[in-house]
Amino acid sequence: MKLDELKNILHDCGVVGAGGAGFPSYAKLDARADTIILNCAECEPLLRLHRQVLEHHTREILTALQIVSEAVEANQVIIAVKPNYNKAVEAVESQLPDFDNMRIGLLPNAYPAGDEVVTTYEVTGRVVPAGELPISVGVTVFNVETMLNIWFALQGGKPVVDKYITIAGAVRNPVTLKVPLGIEASKLVTLAGGASIGDFVLIGGGPMTGGLIHPSDPVTKTTNAILVMPQDHLIVKKRKSNPALEMKRAMSACCQCRMCTDLCPRYLLGHPIEPHSFMRSASNGVTNNMEPYRNTYFCSACGLCEMYSCFQGLSPRSLMVNFKSELRDHQVPMPEADQKPVNSQRSGRYVPMSRLIARLGLSQYNNPAPLLEDEITVSRVRLMLSQHVGAPAVPVVKIGDVVARGQLVAACDPSRLGAGIHASISGKVHGITNRYILIGN
Repeated sequence: MKLDELKNILHDCGVVGAGGAGFPSYAKLDARADTIILNCAECEPLLRLHRQVLEHHTREILTALQIVSEAVEANQVIIAVKPNYNKAVEAVESQLPDFDNMRIGLLPNAYPAGDEVVTTYEVTGRVVPAGELPISVGVTVFNVETMLNIWFALQGGKPVVDKYITIAGAVRNPVTLKVPLGIEASKLVTLAGGASIGDFVLIGGGPMTGGLIHPSDPVTKTTNAILVMPQDHLIVKKRKSNPALEMKRAMSACCQCRMCTDLCPRYLLGHPIEPHSFMRSASNGVTNNMEPYRNTYFCSACGLCEMYSCFQGLSPRSLMVNFKSELRDHQVPMPEADQKPVNSQRSGRYVPMSRLIARLGLSQYNNPAPLLEDEITVSRVRLMLSQHVGAPAVPVVKIGDVVARGQLVAACDPSRLGAGIHASISGKVHGITNRYILIGN
């Protein structure tokens, strides 16, 4: 298949990164790539979906990988996976002889092995320069569910209308489900047997990078998990912290131990990000050296510094993310990166998943969440118009229209980066706003 043909298919089917920011997959395809990586790191605690999807849909995923690699004329495909994902590894190994130029690349069972910059280094030895994307070193990274969606798109143009999600935490029956886009988060909790505690909050995504959500919030193309957590849990308290108060805490308690920097995954790859330098400058009002502030552009927001490294319980990640946002709002450009060699002690500074789970207070929730692919039926969905990087999709239906599952209901401007939205259920359009389309039956 030609590259332009593949791009058109993915564009028409609304395929985006199934997790993270949701970068449109058609725009990610690049002929400069000599290596395609399938990212099955799944480094967020409690999440199970990627290893399960790879185990159950191995043939489809490897077939899609082969087609993508041939379209961009890549030399190799690497399935990046942790060795403890035994069933997924065995499933891939059983199929590999049928595919050319594919191999497994084993990742450390550490956080954040799934950061695509870290993944790229672990399985290729190539360092993605600070502020750059993996394509700058000839690599394109896709996660497991994205590649399965690409396979579906290649089967007669089936659009993205469903999402695999792990429902975990304080629920009676942790589970991974395939659900229609737009289903409410509260419905997923019910499908997992309901909450096992009375006073809880919901986190959309993983415990390290996910955010607090409302029970009525809908599932989008990037929602990988719904976690039910106690109101007084450490993770919840961190999400509710006040930036002004966190700065005052940094001013009074930061001892400059450097642990936030010494364990920072991007710093260890030679990127010019030093959380301890930012904390020192910000908490002391230093203005004669702007480098620690500007270098917040190179923070990946993985959260390791504030959720694990800091013994004082401070919040370097949150403060740096807020500061980076201010820089962008004031149109301060990203500085030229002073790239250094990979730290010689990097391999000795991995943060094992078992230690991270214990430190986060998640051991009691680290339970199996078996994959069930039974059809989930709902009577109403709320499809967000912005489920991806780029411009929001524009509705192409009107209130009162009857739509079929898989029908395009919002399109993206062909001249702008974006992705279309398709109906995840059949029904009638009951509402349209500048943020979503409501479909019910």
